[in-house]
Amino acid sequence: MIHLETQARLNPTLPLCRSELLPLLTSILTCLGLQDRDLVLQCVDDRRIAALNKAFLGCTGPTNILSFPVSPEDSATVLGELALSIDTLTREIHLYGQDPREHLVRLLAHGILHLAGYDHGETMYSLTEMVVADVCNPAD
Repeated sequence: MIHLETQARLNPTLPLCRSELLPLLTSILTCLGLQDRDLVLQCVDDRRIAALNKAFLGCTGPTNILSFPVSPEDSATVLGELALSIDTLTREIHLYGQDPREHLVRLLAHGILHLAGYDHGETMYSLTEMVVADVCNPAD
């Protein structure tokens, strides 16, 4: 089951409403073979994600997405929780000239892969790009 929590003002130009996010998240989880796992996604603003970033990672300032995996005892059914900064997502789309849907999928896949135990590196990068290709450009 996917749980969505919105603690930020949503950007209407991005696919962030429940009816858009749930299918995106379901597609990402399915693509990664994690469709039977529970996930919580919090959509937050820069102030909230900066506070989480400081509290949990000791880093100053906002970031785009944070991953909070569950304890090993719960990991068979629950992946964990993601916090996505809508402010940073919007800023990065404009700053890097990204397609909004692709960048959202890329960040969500990145966060989910961290929840699944992956660290930054070639495998994680390849899996992220595979998800973006599959979810954003499905075969006809």
